[in-house]
Amino acid sequence: MADNDTHPFAAALETWYASHGRDLPWRGTHDPYRIWVSEIILQQTRVAQGYDYFVRFMERFPTVGHLAAATEDDVLRAWQGLGYYTRARNLHAAARAVVAQGGFPADYAGVRALRGVGDYTAAAICSMAYGLPHAVVDGNVYRVLSRYFGLATPIDTTAGRRAFADLAAGLLDRRRPGLYNQAVMDFGALQCLPRAPQCGACPLAHGCEALRTGRVDELPVKARRTQVAERFLAYIYIYVSGDVLLHRRPAGDIWAGLYEPLLVEFDHRPTEPEVLAASPLAPFTPSRGVWRCVAQGVRHVLTHRVLLADFYQLSLPSLEALPEGFVRVPESRRGDYAVPRLVSLLYERLGR
Repeated sequence: MADNDTHPFAAALETWYASHGRDLPWRGTHDPYRIWVSEIILQQTRVAQGYDYFVRFMERFPTVGHLAAATEDDVLRAWQGLGYYTRARNLHAAARAVVAQGGFPADYAGVRALRGVGDYTAAAICSMAYGLPHAVVDGNVYRVLSRYFGLATPIDTTAGRRAFADLAAGLLDRRRPGLYNQAVMDFGALQCLPRAPQCGACPLAHGCEALRTGRVDELPVKARRTQVAERFLAYIYIYVSGDVLLHRRPAGDIWAGLYEPLLVEFDHRPTEPEVLAASPLAPFTPSRGVWRCVAQGVRHVLTHRVLLADFYQLSLPSLEALPEGFVRVPESRRGDYAVPRLVSLLYERLGR
């Protein structure tokens, strides 16, 4: 073993990291709040996109107390554009729990118990904030370990997850767990890439089993393919004398808690007459207003589904009653209401 029982694999990664590690605003700190926020942002977000969001989020909510005291709408607005909004709602709820219990938990069990925190996030926070010996295992780690050690056990099976967790724990630099965890994550993100990894300049190439056997592109292995479903949406932007009507999405579906114009969902790609005849539109009596098509067939891809959306605008001279669940908002203030990226695309297509 190298460096006082540090595994040679870990030592090589740490040496590489000293020269190639990314300079990120949540590194170089042991503040569990900052580390926690960064890890939640990066759960489903690339570093390049998450960087600016993290900076703005910390300016808006510099401490866990500030985050706990905010409204959910405030948090969702700060999160707008990042997607996977359950992360923001869980972050907010967990911040309130942290404040209620008198401070951020300082052990793995306490951190793991926070809403929205899984094994990987808990290991990252505990190793980086407290120096606790917990190894991270995420997509980057699966890829690096499966290639270097030539492991073909599917990573999306119970046996695979257990095998990789045990291997990661055995490789961990227990004296510097935070350093090692950051090194292996950056190595997967920058060097051992999913496609076109930089094997020619890899400091681990001499011991990489996948490179030796020509299986770099085959590893890691998954047992199942993700099924992608299509959903067909029609958004109607209802405009009434300088105001717009927005509806808050309920729990139990994507984008819960965010706002959107009137939405009609179909089980097929609808025609414009079908949209006009849809029952959710009936209370607005579209025959009284001016109807126009803004865009059709806008494609928006999420992790496990593809959304195909049509955009329309209905301009009404007046509105006798506001249907239940809607708010009437001056168009100049619609930015105060957090919306999904797909609705942002509608706003862009409207040109105002």
